[in-house]
Amino acid sequence: MKRYIHPYTLLLAGALLLLSSCVNHPDVPSTYSEAKCLPAIYPDYCNVTVPYNIASLNFMLPSGEYEECVARLTTPDGQQQTYGKGVKVQIPEPEWHAMLDASKGKSIKVEVWGKKEGKWLFFTPFEIHVAPEPIDEYLSYRLIEPTYVAWSFMEIAQRNLTSFEETQVFNNEITSNDRKIGQCINCHSYQNYKTDNMLFHVRLSNSGTVIVNDGKIKKVDLKRDNTISSGVYPAWHPTAKLIAFSTNKTRQAFHTVNPNKIEVYDLASDLILYDVETDSVSIISNDPDLLEVYPTWSPDGQYLYYCKSVPLPEELRDKDIRSTYPKVQYNLYRRPFNLAQHSFGEEELVYDAASSNKSVTLPRISPDGRYLLFAEGQYGCFHIRHNDADIVCMPLDEQAPSDIDLTKLNSDGFPDSYPTWSSNGHWIMCASRRDDGNFCRVYFAYFNNGKAEKAFLMPQEDPEQNTFLLKSYNRPEFMVEPVRFNANDFKQVFQ
Repeated sequence: MKRYIHPYTLLLAGALLLLSSCVNHPDVPSTYSEAKCLPAIYPDYCNVTVPYNIASLNFMLPSGEYEECVARLTTPDGQQQTYGKGVKVQIPEPEWHAMLDASKGKSIKVEVWGKKEGKWLFFTPFEIHVAPEPIDEYLSYRLIEPTYVAWSFMEIAQRNLTSFEETQVFNNEITSNDRKIGQCINCHSYQNYKTDNMLFHVRLSNSGTVIVNDGKIKKVDLKRDNTISSGVYPAWHPTAKLIAFSTNKTRQAFHTVNPNKIEVYDLASDLILYDVETDSVSIISNDPDLLEVYPTWSPDGQYLYYCKSVPLPEELRDKDIRSTYPKVQYNLYRRPFNLAQHSFGEEELVYDAASSNKSVTLPRISPDGRYLLFAEGQYGCFHIRHNDADIVCMPLDEQAPSDIDLTKLNSDGFPDSYPTWSSNGHWIMCASRRDDGNFCRVYFAYFNNGKAEKAFLMPQEDPEQNTFLLKSYNRPEFMVEPVRFNANDFKQVFQ
């Protein structure tokens, strides 16, 4: 049996001398004092567990506090290298991937020295654990201003997680025909993590839903006579050309003193099913008194899960929602689905959040069907703006552990939302405002047998990139392959 060797290992062997001549490999300080604490690096990669194919975990010490930084990385087989330029540690991709390959299932030891007021400090060493399971190579997200009060340019972008390559999928200027109204793009979605069947929405100017069906692009209008609006929050059926949507009448309120800043709420919402092949829309559920949002399919396609509001107390039912929104709470339900007949059975309560004075949103089921992720806060349906929001995981079968621990995934006092699984079920991704309370960024956590390890920020070539980018990462989605169309390709269906 041939041993698999990561291509970066071969590349490193052939280019090590060249790299060494152009990469700064500083000497470790000869004299220093021991700080007896972990280094305050950003991003915080101390003692995290990462996939063996992730991009370089570049980091830095606080520039206002330190003048220089040196880091020494050591693999289990004794490979050792130093990095540091100014206060930043930036590791060349070939060298980093060679270290990951040598450390798979084990750990890389990291030692950090920081120069402060002309004197070197040596911090407590930490480890970067390298999991034996990879992460999906691609990720897509919408880049948008964090407040949504006003916006101009926005885009859907995709990132290669094994490197730092980012490319644009679509932007809101290439097809907008009315600059006064503007254009909003959102809700990118894929069938089974692949991109031959995918979609995204275009709102306001030149609106419609852009659908890729077996690699062919079309634009459709999902608003029908019997629906509230066009579809949002899509979920592709895993095997059929069917997409579940909610159809909503959504509003926003902007607080002046509330720490949550923004409230997004529904005045009305139903669930619909769109048949891509026949361009037909059917109603899944349209309770006239309650709100139904965020559909998602079980991996076998036999159930549709969704969130549904509970009735308000009678004395509040005729009140303006701007005063009653803190009382709106959602539980989690599911309906069995008959694929042959495209019909749904009676709904079943899966998780009663309201009985604990909570509200559940954005359910996602693990690829093996054993676990269910969702975001949970005290009220409402837009938890990415609620500081009490956390990611929750519950078992769906008797063999799964019942004491699931996501403590190391969630932040303390900041919104965590948009949870989703990698295609192998070993990586949980969420969007979080934990860095500064304002900008939404992407975090990953290793998940194994009911336990999540410490979450880590999506790595960047420059560790300061996230602080300089004045955009939020919205609705991050895993993909096993890139979108092969660009903005100009999608533009053709608007003409």
